[in-house]
Formats: sequence, structure tokens, C-alpha cells
Amino acid sequence: MKIAILTLPLNINYGGILQAYALQTILEQRGHEVHIIEEVQKPLKLPIYKMPFCYSKRIIKNIIEKKCYILYEQKYNRELPFITKNIDRFINKNIHLAIYKDFSCIKESEYDVIIVGSDQVWRPKYFGVKQIEKAFLKFTKGWNIKRISYAASFGTDEWEYTHEQTRKCSMLLQKFDKVSVRENSGIDLCEKYFNIKAQQVLDPTLLLSREDYINLFQSSNIQKSKGNLLCYILDETEEKKELINQIANNKRLTPFNIKAKNNNINTPLTDRIQPSIEQWIRGFYDAELVITDSFHACVFSILFKKPFIVYGNRNRGLTRFNSLLESMGLKNNLILNLNEYDDNKDYSINDECLKKLSDLRKASLKFLEHGIYGKN
Repeated sequence: MKIAILTLPLNINYGGILQAYALQTILEQRGHEVHIIEEVQKPLKLPIYKMPFCYSKRIIKNIIEKKCYILYEQKYNRELPFITKNIDRFINKNIHLAIYKDFSCIKESEYDVIIVGSDQVWRPKYFGVKQIEKAFLKFTKGWNIKRISYAASFGTDEWEYTHEQTRKCSMLLQKFDKVSVRENSGIDLCEKYFNIKAQQVLDPTLLLSREDYINLFQSSNIQKSKGNLLCYILDETEEKKELINQIANNKRLTPFNIKAKNNNINTPLTDRIQPSIEQWIRGFYDAELVITDSFHACVFSILFKKPFIVYGNRNRGLTRFNSLLESMGLKNNLILNLNEYDDNKDYSINDECLKKLSDLRKASLKFLEHGIYGKN
């Protein structure tokens, strides 16, 4: 079948890119023709009337040494291809993109099935407050195709839709043949606000095996990581740095990370180049222990059977961590402050976790198969 996947745009987000790659790959392994569909991303540009205020504000922030990644949009847009060149290489090689000026340009005859998900595709502030109905396939109105959501995520257990968004998206979701979400809280949100019964399934990255990911970096001749304590921290704080130092000293491990040295637009361009997707994956292969505040870093720690400690990231959606860790029997791997870390606690991946992963993978694949081949 011809299948389209609608997810968040593939920007500088390792987990976001790999979940799209994983879902595409698992479908292609089953003989389908698959494309990730995207709309043309317009360059960042401020309206003229906002420029004096915004630029003045950003200059002041830089003067007082606060982070301001985008001082001037033109400069950022010009430098972005250089910063993301390693990531873009993976996308160009491994992801089959179909880019449209607007989703309304897609013809009904192009696809037999459209799958929405995964990642926080149903979170308005991520997909776009004014665009969220597209994530419920508004542009397919009247089409005779299959509509499926696979591991779609709201990213939070709080309701972030307006009354009008709720009404319109609920009507659109009634047209879906099968609905699944990534978090158990998503089941409750779908039932309460959309009057839809949803099934919980695995994040797409967990559908592929460890060997599938090893093949990616081995075929690219990626060098061994320079350490054995992987520290993948998205939102750095002094407390997280203290945790890393404490664990490194107590366990005699060498910390390393897999991200750009700096994201501040005032730093040299070479320091802002993002590592490749393959290097990011290899980091989990080489690590003896992982410290992170990233959802997908938890996922890859589980896939590579690496002990890990996740520092709960409330700003990015704590419900995602709770749902994943509860389903795998790994609730003890989550800490919310430095005092909750216990050097004597076991943070490893045990056989019970791997058994749960195997069972959930089978159920998730069964959902996909039934959704694609089941009757409307």
C-alpha cells in the first residue's frame, strides 16, 4: 500500500527524526511504499512592525549574557544548513520525504493510508496553534482512505486545546479508522475530550531492534565515543552538572555528550555543528551508564540495555517519562531532584523489562497491521 506519515517537522531533534525513520522502516519492511509528508517550512521572519521591539529585546538579552539563540533571523537562516549538515545527511539518505507547499495540495489518489504520529504531534504549541486541525487530517475531508494515528502524543496530561479546537478536532478524529496514543494519559484525554477510545502503543523507535540501529552507525564508519558515561542533557542546570560529577567520580567513569558544543548564536559556527544521527546512536552503544533528561534518550538506553538515570524534565512534558517507565517497570530510574539519586540503587535494564518490551512490541505491530488491513 501507499502510506503517508504525518508527524512534526524533522528539525534538530534526534528523537523526532528517529521515530519517523523507525515507523517508515517498519512499514517498508512489510512491503509498503512509505513517505513522510511535510509542508514547506518558511524561513523565520518577523513582521516589520515587531522588529524594533524584538531586536531591542534580544540585544539586551545578549548584553546581559542570557541565552538568545536567534538574534537576527536572516543570520540564523543562513547558518542553519551548516549547523545541521550532519543531520541533513541522514535525512537525505534514509528518510523518504514528500514535501508539499500545503497539505491541501495532496491528491486523494496519492495514498491509500495516512498515519498521524508519533511524537508530540497533537500538542498545539508544537504542531502550531493555528495548524492543529491538520494533525487530525482536516485536508482529507471526503476522501476514501484509511486514517490511523500511531502513538500520537499530547505531551502532557493537561488539556491545552481551546473549546473550538476541541470541537473541530473531535469531529475530525471520528473519521479515523484506528486511534492509538503513546502515553496512558492520552487514552484518558481522548475519551474525555474527543469521546474516542484509544489504544496505547510503543513509540515507533522501540519497534526496531538494537541491531537495526547498530547497522546504521557501523555502515557509516562512526568513531568510538570519547567516554563511557553518556550525559545527554537538553536543559542544563547546576544541579544536573553536580549529579554528573558525583556519578563520574563515584563510579570512575568518563563523561561525554553527543550534541553541539554550544547553541549560542554568538559562539563560533564550528562549535554549533550538530553531531550526526549515527554518532548519537553510537553514544548509547558505547556507554556504560546514561544520564539524561530526554525522553528518547531513555528509549535508546532501554533498546541498548544500558543502565540509565533520567532527570525528570517538567517543561518538556513529564507524563511522557512516567508512561514509558511505568510500562517497562523502570519507575525507579526517574528522579526529580539531586536528593532522589541513590548511588546504591540498581538502574539497570532487567529481564522483566525486556519481556515487557517484547510483549508491547508485538501488540503495537498488531495494531498497525489491523489498522492498515482491517475493514473501515
